[in-house]
Amino acid sequence: MKKALLIIDMINDLNFPEGEQLLQWTKPVAKNILKLKKKFNDEGMPVIYVNDNFGKWRSSWQNVYEKCSSGDSLGREISELLKPGEEDYFILKPKHSGFYSSNLEILLSELQIQKLVLTGIAGNICVLFTANDAHMRGYEIHVPRNCIASNTKELNDFAVTQFSKVLGINTEEV
Repeated sequence: MKKALLIIDMINDLNFPEGEQLLQWTKPVAKNILKLKKKFNDEGMPVIYVNDNFGKWRSSWQNVYEKCSSGDSLGREISELLKPGEEDYFILKPKHSGFYSSNLEILLSELQIQKLVLTGIAGNICVLFTANDAHMRGYEIHVPRNCIASNTKELNDFAVTQFSKVLGINTEEV
């Protein structure tokens, strides 16, 4: 079964009121995602960044990366750690779900992907909405609970419960 790793919203300036709060939970998660990304790259499996366009309709992934890895960006360290490589794919999304009004579904079809490993922030929002849409499209899904972060532990635990109990998604750590 062909699978792909989705890295959701990790290239992020965290420039919002809860940014510092989310940052504390995101730092350890970023290291886990990096290990998983290296594994996928080493095995020749696709890594797809699915990232907010921050309302910048004329941006490219390079513009997003430059903004989020700049000197004054709260998310600079994480953006630099998880910088996309030339072998990676990058999808800009306008809303919470990676599928909504993006090219993600077309790319997954072209790559003949049947299984998705979802990682990123925020677990209780964008990862959850993307997982829900992937579930409705019939993908087999794994959301490693040590590869998602939300603003609080309680919100993240809520998301993990939604993944496992409501959607029947595997949440085992990697």
